[in-house]
Amino acid sequence: MLKLELLESFIAVAECGNLSKAAERICRTQSALSLQIKKLEDTVGKPLLLRDNKGVTLTESGETLLNYAYKMVQLNDQAMGDLKESHNKQTIRLGVPTDYITRYLKSCLLEFIREFTNIELSIDTDVSGNLYKRLSQGEFDAVVGTHWQPPVNGELLFERKFHWVAAVNGNAHQRSTIPMALYPENCPIRAQVFANHQMSMRPINVVLSTPSPQALCLAVKNDLCIAPVAEFRIDEQMRILDPIEHGLPALPTFNEGIYVNPESQSEAMVQLISLIKANVKNLADPQ
Repeated sequence: MLKLELLESFIAVAECGNLSKAAERICRTQSALSLQIKKLEDTVGKPLLLRDNKGVTLTESGETLLNYAYKMVQLNDQAMGDLKESHNKQTIRLGVPTDYITRYLKSCLLEFIREFTNIELSIDTDVSGNLYKRLSQGEFDAVVGTHWQPPVNGELLFERKFHWVAAVNGNAHQRSTIPMALYPENCPIRAQVFANHQMSMRPINVVLSTPSPQALCLAVKNDLCIAPVAEFRIDEQMRILDPIEHGLPALPTFNEGIYVNPESQSEAMVQLISLIKANVKNLADPQ
């Protein structure tokens, strides 16, 4: 087996062309260096150096071994560096609402990943209600969540308005039983729809439940249903419905805030939160 210590000494001799200079370079005596080269030659079973009054030169076997020696030492250094980096690498576990992950990635999270290469940003998506629960269970270091009440244990980022929308020239909103597309269970928006639905209003029939705002909007545009849609997502193919005029549950203004696990405080976490807050305008305004 080729020992790295012997290979490093061999490289020093090859590069210096002189045992005395190589010994000074690696901080060993010349006799100790000569003994290492002898051990290396015994290991490979062939002479590696030609000695004369001018110094040393490599034999053909020495030239062959030198190429491998460089690669083996380099690979060893790379492995040790990667292991050290992996050992010191910090992970931040972040939860983001499924319907806003693209916006957060474009506005700030990709920038964080680009700048802080020594930190692994582990992102998971879910509806806000589930994110809060998973944060309390220790699954996240921080979450961004939506709620109709001001953050109690978090920090407000911005407010988000939702409107009931239907297809332009559609009739889904006129049916005796209202077909709706809603976000999944534990979504605060869905919770408020049912909390504010009164017996005097027309019955609700949920025809689509999805975390995807794109799917929700597509169902509306095809006049399959109506849905509560964030103001910035409403386009010319959708019309806003007045809740009072059409007898629909009121939609409060929703707050988007960031919540941090108290046990996850770190300088990297401070940097991440600062970056998110610095991009609040891009996150809140239509793009």
